Amino acid sequence: MLSLRNVHPTDLPIFYSYHLDADAVYQVAFLPKEREQREIFDAHWERILHADGIVIRTIEVDERVAGHLLRFMMDAQPQIGYWIGREFWGQGIATQALRKFITEEETQRPLHAAVVADNIGSLRVLEKCGFEKVETVRSYAQGRGEEVDEIILILRD
Repeated sequence: MLSLRNVHPTDLPIFYSYHLDADAVYQVAFLPKEREQREIFDAHWERILHADGIVIRTIEVDERVAGHLLRFMMDAQPQIGYWIGREFWGQGIATQALRKFITEEETQRPLHAAVVADNIGSLRVLEKCGFEKVETVRSYAQGRGEEVDEIILILRD
């Protein structure tokens, strides 16, 4: 059973372990290289947990922390982001969590998302939830140390 709830302090060590997964970081691509430094991770989470305009939820599956999702503002546009722990990949959890979030909690439209073009799994999640591709841009991805193609998507309704 999947549920979304407020983030608890006990979730942060789990999130941190997910952020250390090299394959996941490669897929996300836009993380700072300093992600492995716990104090930087903790400072980031302290800031976003108390920031105005950010909505963050922990994704739980059968009472286990599977990841998190959030809505934040970037360039005056509401953006969606999420992170799922590797052990939960390929089970439809990201799709189910995002669909639940955008229908029950975050009804503001349009919503924007961005994904590295070769992150096929995340791209499919967004498309299944109604996001449409609007453009591809070239961006520098700190997590990879190189430029990548980034697909920009919008959820209009």
